Amino acid sequence: MTGVVNDSSPKGARLLIVGPPGSGKGTQAARISSAYGIPDVSTGDIFRANIKNGTPLGVQVKEIVDAGDYVPDSLTNALVTERLEEDDARNGFLLDGYPRTLEQVHYLDGLLGKKGQSLDGVIQLVADRDEVVSRLTKRAQEQGRVDDSEEAIRHRQEVYLRETSPLIDVYRDRGLLIEVDGLGGVDEVASRLTRALADRGILPTAERDSESVA
Repeated sequence: MTGVVNDSSPKGARLLIVGPPGSGKGTQAARISSAYGIPDVSTGDIFRANIKNGTPLGVQVKEIVDAGDYVPDSLTNALVTERLEEDDARNGFLLDGYPRTLEQVHYLDGLLGKKGQSLDGVIQLVADRDEVVSRLTKRAQEQGRVDDSEEAIRHRQEVYLRETSPLIDVYRDRGLLIEVDGLGGVDEVASRLTRALADRGILPTAERDSESVA
């Protein structure tokens, strides 16, 4: 585990969320953001915002994406660094889609370490692969997405597993991993998340406020 320590400033939490396609990660990320008073920092949203606003970094990203290439770690790191310097993220955030590589993990360690900060937890939405594939295949059929075959869906699941396994192993070794069953109703999964975070001493904004008043 890294030697960085959390600072004592008032904060919501510094979290990361991962989950396979179809696990409802986006829905739960939005709920966590609202309940814990922290921004949902999605790299996809960061890329799109910079491209839309025509920032220097956004111009670079657009050229890379238009060419069909992957955005390099150095550029992704720079965009995330800028985003975490914004006022709404200074006292907490939920990272979604970052880090994706071990190099990005180490970069994030250094970025937070310079501020005397560290992650409070890494939420992993766990879902049975066959169940998720069945769910996504049925959805694709209902929406008439004929190109979204079961084979294509299974491939995306395999890519996710291959890319995230090394990262999950790192955070598990650090004692930061919070595994939550991602299958079930939206409210049911949200309740599991809330309980799992509370077990780590991470409370929703309303509960933190009531405790501070008490």
